[in-house]
Amino acid sequence: MEPDRTRSPDKDLRRDIRRVTSILGETLARTEGEDLLALVEQVRAHAKSGSLHELPDFDLATITRLVRAFTAYFHLANITEQVHRGRALTRASIEEGGWLERAVARIADAELDRDELADLLGQVAVRPVFTAHPTEVARRSTIDKLRRVAALLAEPDSPRRTRRLEEAVELLWLTDEIRIEPPEPTDEARNVVYYLEGLSGGALPDVLEELRDRLVPLGLELPPDVRPLRFGSWVGGDRDGNPHVTPATTREVLTLQAVHGTRLLRTLVDRLRRELSVSDHVSSVSDELTERIGLLLPGLPEVEPRYRRLNAEEPYRLFLTCVHVRLGLTEQRILDGTHHVPGRDYADDTELLDDLLLLHRSVLAHQGRVVASGEVERLVRTVAATGLTLATLDVREHSAKHHAAVGQLLDRVGELATPYADLDRAGRLKVLSEELAGRRPLARSPLPLDADATVTAETFRAIRWALDSLGPRVVESYIISMTHDADDVLAAVVLAREAGLVDLPAGVARIGFVPLLETVDELEQTEFILDALFGDASYRQLLRLRGDVQELMLGYSDSNKAGGITTSQWQIQLAQRRARDVARRYGVRLRFFHGRGGSVGRGGGPTYDAIMALPSGTVDGEVKITEQGEVISDKYALPALARQNLELALAATVEASVLHRTDRRTPEQARRWDRTMDRISSAAHARYRGLVAEPGLAEYFVTSTPVDLLGALHIGSRPARRPDSGAGLDDLRAIPWVFGWTQSRQIVPGWFGVGSGLAAVAEEVEALQEMYAEWQFFRTFLGNVSMTLVKTDLDIAERYVGLAPDRLRPLLEVVRAEYDLTVQRLLAVTGDQALLDDEPTLRTTLEIRENYLEPLHHLQIELLGRYRRGEDDPALERALLLTINGIAAGMRNTG
Repeated sequence: MEPDRTRSPDKDLRRDIRRVTSILGETLARTEGEDLLALVEQVRAHAKSGSLHELPDFDLATITRLVRAFTAYFHLANITEQVHRGRALTRASIEEGGWLERAVARIADAELDRDELADLLGQVAVRPVFTAHPTEVARRSTIDKLRRVAALLAEPDSPRRTRRLEEAVELLWLTDEIRIEPPEPTDEARNVVYYLEGLSGGALPDVLEELRDRLVPLGLELPPDVRPLRFGSWVGGDRDGNPHVTPATTREVLTLQAVHGTRLLRTLVDRLRRELSVSDHVSSVSDELTERIGLLLPGLPEVEPRYRRLNAEEPYRLFLTCVHVRLGLTEQRILDGTHHVPGRDYADDTELLDDLLLLHRSVLAHQGRVVASGEVERLVRTVAATGLTLATLDVREHSAKHHAAVGQLLDRVGELATPYADLDRAGRLKVLSEELAGRRPLARSPLPLDADATVTAETFRAIRWALDSLGPRVVESYIISMTHDADDVLAAVVLAREAGLVDLPAGVARIGFVPLLETVDELEQTEFILDALFGDASYRQLLRLRGDVQELMLGYSDSNKAGGITTSQWQIQLAQRRARDVARRYGVRLRFFHGRGGSVGRGGGPTYDAIMALPSGTVDGEVKITEQGEVISDKYALPALARQNLELALAATVEASVLHRTDRRTPEQARRWDRTMDRISSAAHARYRGLVAEPGLAEYFVTSTPVDLLGALHIGSRPARRPDSGAGLDDLRAIPWVFGWTQSRQIVPGWFGVGSGLAAVAEEVEALQEMYAEWQFFRTFLGNVSMTLVKTDLDIAERYVGLAPDRLRPLLEVVRAEYDLTVQRLLAVTGDQALLDDEPTLRTTLEIRENYLEPLHHLQIELLGRYRRGEDDPALERALLLTINGIAAGMRNTG
């Protein structure tokens, strides 16, 4: 039956939302009684008419049931919107061309030299990095139920589908949204593995196959073992401020990844084994493959006699049986912690890839391209991308930890004229560089360190174990957070030397070291930090051993918290330009790692626009971007969305690498626009810092938001503050900072200061309009701010501020004045009559949500008042936590 092309996609979306929420209503009536359903409708009607204050006071049990009902609505509406977003993207790909198709078409139009193009595309490496940063409030159990709803919505309408939807919705209602206790890092790792397995088994090879096919018209071939798309993870490796991530945790998580990775690969190998039933009576195979089977079989008694007999004339099946058995032995070796046995288990993914490339060569030579480019090549590409562990683990630690450990070792040797801690940065750099130039160990193992420093040093030994046991790709980068200067990096390198990971005289550098620039001050010092690093003889030698590639991580969240969104975004833009220019002087290739959060206040926003807005010449084929919290489930929970999101990130990276190597602005535009942006940033920064410096802001923030309840949600293993930090705003992590403002609908991190910045250059309105029309960075920046402004509701915020002491309430007027100014100045630049005028569907969606969000805010404010007055009832805290979950679901953001 032909589809009805007259139907509006919006109508279809509204129909499906009505369907699932009607089922929710039936569920409430069936399980809780008609009274609850009637009460939900009553509360919703009061919200719509603006008369929530007329509602009677409800007991805690009733409030809890109401909150759960509204939260369930948002969960079901969200998943339905995701299903339709996936359909819309797929439909657009068919009608307008997919992301890669359009990107490659633009590249073809540029008529670049073929060899130059091949070199550029050969460097493409996109890596989404999954983190455990706690911004996903929905439990895995809830997400599983919602995925079931999504799968059923994709089916044709039928009585069976309706019955199964009813079952899924009722199970969703019966599932508790609140975690009993915080997850451990291994729990967080299992959650990431859940997504990685799904991506590796479907969307990943699909997108790589699409890239291969789109390059054919350009006369370019994508070798099956290249890695234009890979995955990374921080879970089990991110030690900064998380005492629960120990060296033992790192080993445990990598073992978990390896077990799941090898099991997935065994499944894929088994699938290919069933497909590749080539008989040597019909078609031949390579001598190389025959010889390989002859070498493997004697050492693999685990290959059952029936396979040896049944597949004797089907050499590919017999070969893949050997691969399958070897993967099983690899899994067992990893679990048992025993040593690799050549010819039996695989030492690492390189050995496995060698076997599969041998198979691919044979199929290509003897059965031809049609068979070779199908399932055989998909398996090769998957293994090349995922390795044995699904993702490469990054390890991160705070710079102060490295100095503490190195200082103890150097002071014990007794060669310094002054204690290490008393040296200035230049003195530290000199001492550390000289130490790296030699080969002596500072101490014998075990290192004579205190307990805290021992853990820091043992982390490097855990990395060495991982590289020795699982291969060179399992850990590649060691990230130094709060990097202030070059000595912060070299301190980590010295500890790696003590663990045998670095030996410059012997030409050994098994991992790379990544400065993380997190605050505005450090971003402004990018050029000097890199110049000191690249100019140091020892570090320059390390870089040569690492292929002259330097990874640099940019922190969006902390720079935003410290300096406001305008200055954060602008300084990150400038930092990339400065880093690019320094690297070119030294002949070093840079790989930028963008530490973006989910919310706009932490660097979030559409990925494609974000990549295209990066400065010219900074992508250079490689992009790493953190994926965290609710963003992971939003992007990757559904197969259609997973494929689209991977493809768009890859397409943007390909296009930016090839077509945006030089500034798209004229030199005159660049000078003029940069000067204007400097002025905007300066005024915005002053306004933002003025707010942060307001007396009582910390108390205002805590008392007018539910931020003090974030820890009770148990959504992550990492504390909200770094250990041993103070109680002020400066020591608060960026996630709770954004979380509190978002729940109270002030959302200060997403827009505050922008209005003052734009007002400072109000006389240049025509220039600003030109910047908005022609400069991707500026357009993307203002677009993200617009979305945040639409989600801001200061009338609702005023009710939260009513919980704060009287003397602090005037601070809301400071926020309101900046909000009004920001809306006014932004519309003057965009030329729109209202925010998001150019995205009416999104605006309408957000407005509809308000009718369901307002009751949750109303109930949360009432409960917060009781909580702050000292009412001690576990049911009260539970009800409050449920309101937080509901508002997060309605806002599609936590932190």
